[in-house]
Amino acid sequence: MRNKLLIGLAILGVLLAIGSAYISGIPAKPQPPAFKPASNPYAKGIYANGIVETAQSSGENVNVYPEVPGTVVKILVAEGQHVPAGTPLLILDDSVQRATTASAKAQIDVAKATSKNLQDQYSKLKASWVLDPRSVSKDILDTAENAVKGAKANLELTQKQYEAASALLAKYVIKAHSDGTVLSINSAAGSYISSQGVYDTYTGVFQPVMVLGNMKGDLAVRCYVDEILINRIPDPSAIQARMTIQGTDINVPLKFVRIQPNVSPKIELSSQRTERVDVRVLPVIFSFEKQKGVSIYPGQLVDVYIGEKNSSSKK
Repeated sequence: MRNKLLIGLAILGVLLAIGSAYISGIPAKPQPPAFKPASNPYAKGIYANGIVETAQSSGENVNVYPEVPGTVVKILVAEGQHVPAGTPLLILDDSVQRATTASAKAQIDVAKATSKNLQDQYSKLKASWVLDPRSVSKDILDTAENAVKGAKANLELTQKQYEAASALLAKYVIKAHSDGTVLSINSAAGSYISSQGVYDTYTGVFQPVMVLGNMKGDLAVRCYVDEILINRIPDPSAIQARMTIQGTDINVPLKFVRIQPNVSPKIELSSQRTERVDVRVLPVIFSFEKQKGVSIYPGQLVDVYIGEKNSSSKK
């Protein structure tokens, strides 16, 4: 009886092993993709990484740096706010420079009083010399005249110093030099900033105090074409392109703007200045109209395919 039980258990174990092997051998059904991967819509299109930025006639976004160092007293704008040219953005502590400007202004009054005093003395000596040349020596008269000229020059100098001090004082209020939208504010009240910008606690590098861009019009896409594909870029008059927003099925047509004729190391997407790369890329800039219901912001990565207008596209 015992042997029969052992044999039955052994047979059951074999059946379980065969069943487990069969079940584990059944291929698992793959999960459907969350979105359709970007595909090449052109017969001979080339691929490029792209990064969204605000449209600029030249350059990229407007990086705001102070011309004078100081502690931020107040920030006058908010992220996402559109500001016209000349709008004050933030105020730095100007207590020292304000005192310097006031001192320079006081020096003007002193220089004016000195100049008037010397001018009066010279006028009296000149009048006496006109009445009787023997009453005043020519040497004393010339000395008085030179003193008047020196006082006038000193007055002009103090006025220039006051103008320079006033101009420097005005730079403690940082203003927008062009219309734009505040994309990011990288400082706070109480932070110290310099001509290098503001020190970022997390990255350990200096960055702009503020970044401005044009969010009212079209956006732009800066594409980085691999150097081995540069010869395949169509003529600028025949370029067409489409971009796909990563993580979505959204496909947007692009309008060619310009080619930046300078091949550089491909470090822009990672922002690693010390990164060692073997790949060099050519920046190509496109623009596109913002679409309703599509959330896209400067700095976002996209996939771009560049083709030729007169070439046949894939159906």
